[in-house]
Amino acid sequence: MKSASSPSAKRPAAKRKSSTTQSKTDWARLRSKADARVAPEHPEADLRHVMRGVVRRGLKPQPPKAAISLRVERDVLEWFKAQGPGYQTRINAVLRAFRDASV
Repeated sequence: MKSASSPSAKRPAAKRKSSTTQSKTDWARLRSKADARVAPEHPEADLRHVMRGVVRRGLKPQPPKAAISLRVERDVLEWFKAQGPGYQTRINAVLRAFRDASV
């Protein structure tokens, strides 16, 4: 027999229903914040950010990538990194272009 203090022996607490039907949400404040978020100077409105969020509908799935260790000269790596985020993707694109051009 289970003791009264065991979790399975306790009855679950029932949620109390709200006694009011009127919302306490400050909709005007939320709307004003939403309007501020779509301002053109907002950093999340950057085209790169938007493009990353686009779903790849109708496109072929990308093949899985393999993690490797690659030794490159420091100046080459610094040049790719100086181009901004996504330098590994750009290195992959350069290698793919070289492969395709040598076929």
